[in-house]
Amino acid sequence: MDLTIGPIQGFWDANRWGDFYARLADEPGVNRVIIGELVCSKRLPFYQTRIPDAIERLLAGGKQVAVTSLALVTLKRERKMTAELAGTGLEVEINDLTALAHLPPGAAFSSGPLINVYNEGTLRLLAGRGATRFCLPPELPADSIRHLTAAAGPVPVEVWGWGRLPLAISGRCYHARYHDRPKDQCQFVCAGDPDGLAVDTLDDRKFLAINGVQTLSSPCANMAHALDRLAGMGVSALRLSPQSTGFFEVIGLFRDLIAGHIDGDELSAQALPLAPGGAFCDGFLEGPSGVSWRISA
Repeated sequence: MDLTIGPIQGFWDANRWGDFYARLADEPGVNRVIIGELVCSKRLPFYQTRIPDAIERLLAGGKQVAVTSLALVTLKRERKMTAELAGTGLEVEINDLTALAHLPPGAAFSSGPLINVYNEGTLRLLAGRGATRFCLPPELPADSIRHLTAAAGPVPVEVWGWGRLPLAISGRCYHARYHDRPKDQCQFVCAGDPDGLAVDTLDDRKFLAINGVQTLSSPCANMAHALDRLAGMGVSALRLSPQSTGFFEVIGLFRDLIAGHIDGDELSAQALPLAPGGAFCDGFLEGPSGVSWRISA
């Protein structure tokens, strides 16, 4: 089982962003890294000039590197940004199907977790269009994962292994609205919550987290205990979603899990203090709701 590091979902300042990828380049056990802006195009100029150096260092560190598309392309400049991804010379991970229009016919790409690959027909359609890898949507149950990995054949399939789940993308900015600011004058208030801002219910129950225009799960998804089961289904990699603190400790724990030095229970016990939201979930596998935990254990 390999480890893929997904794109940063939150808004990090340029120094934190650069330091993260510099350290990640030297991190053992990480096979693949997805880099770029997934959530909000307004964030990109803050670190855009650092991307080439980060990619060069990751490649020198032996990592496979892909660049992500935006999850929601709505503006002319965002279409231009998406079109420019094909010119990077790197694999493009599409997280909005409109990105396909900007890739040359037959060009290889990967399908990200925000693409709704829910059945074999969709998977085969994208594979026929050039998809050479799939990260399945995190809301899929175990039976669907099993069927899709079988349909994929030799094409690698990965699943979400750690991190707050990406649940939705909106045209509205929740962070700006929360702070009584128009979206176009947000003043990048989401930077104050690099791992998302918790949203509780009126009776103080943990509910969701907001990240600019994105809705995240409140608990942190953790598939450590399902590692062997997922491998038996044909899953080739787990995706770990970056967080602003404790992430390299999380990578180390998953590396030890894959090597057989610890089991899923031990990883979960050690990683719980590091989990965004302070709780775990895995209920999409077989639970009654996605927020459930250890239903499938």
